[in-house]
Amino acid sequence: MSALPATTAPFPVRVFGGPTALFEYGGLRFLTDPTFDAPGDYPRGDGGFLTKTAASATATADLGRIDVVLLSHDEHADNLDTSGRALLAGIPLTLTTPGGGERLRESLGEKARGLADWASVELDRPGGGTVTVTGVPAVHGPGPREEVEPVTGQVVGFVLTGDGLPTVYVSGDNASLDAVKEVAERFAPVDTAVLFAGAPRFSALFDNEVIVLDSAMAAEATRILGARRVVPVHYDSWAHFTEGRDELQAAFTAAGLADRLDWGGRD
Repeated sequence: MSALPATTAPFPVRVFGGPTALFEYGGLRFLTDPTFDAPGDYPRGDGGFLTKTAASATATADLGRIDVVLLSHDEHADNLDTSGRALLAGIPLTLTTPGGGERLRESLGEKARGLADWASVELDRPGGGTVTVTGVPAVHGPGPREEVEPVTGQVVGFVLTGDGLPTVYVSGDNASLDAVKEVAERFAPVDTAVLFAGAPRFSALFDNEVIVLDSAMAAEATRILGARRVVPVHYDSWAHFTEGRDELQAAFTAAGLADRLDWGGRD
């Protein structure tokens, strides 16, 4: 059977704050990095704290059905918090890093699955056919992956494809444009890119260099991917994010890409 013609029409993406967004794709409902805890200080693992500055734009009880969580990594509270972990128990499938899949299987069993680079899983669509979710490279800090991962851990991004469906890229906590280039070589042009941004920095890590895309890098990632639409996430609600909406808007405007921005239903 020949593939259906792809549609590039944008679909709604709801952004709730931090890295958390919800979208329906191929009849399935996907949630990224669930963070719904109240503002406050959360242990960082090195004796410090991550400070959440704003509540989520919704409550878990108001999410409706969730079929799949796309979890870039499970080790940091600004990507998976206590409320997010509780939510996973009622969701049929959580896709994450190989290491995260092993850790989460202790509580979730087969509901958790890790994806190595370029590994994929096919999900049945309610009306027939499948959605393919492919794990793609991500590096949570500057420099080579083998030097970054021992400090900040494994991270995974995702690409979603299907017959008659647009191509969707979810970057996860990635700071590497080389990783974006690898994704582009296989999947560009991308119809919708959910880009984690915010330029988070810590003085004790990597000489205060960014550990996720800054605004200018997000604009460059858009160009590399040929992305027709970009939904930024991971740029507000946490104190360690050093760039927000204004910086993103300015960077995309300077790059001539402001028309690609979609703020995820926040306007």
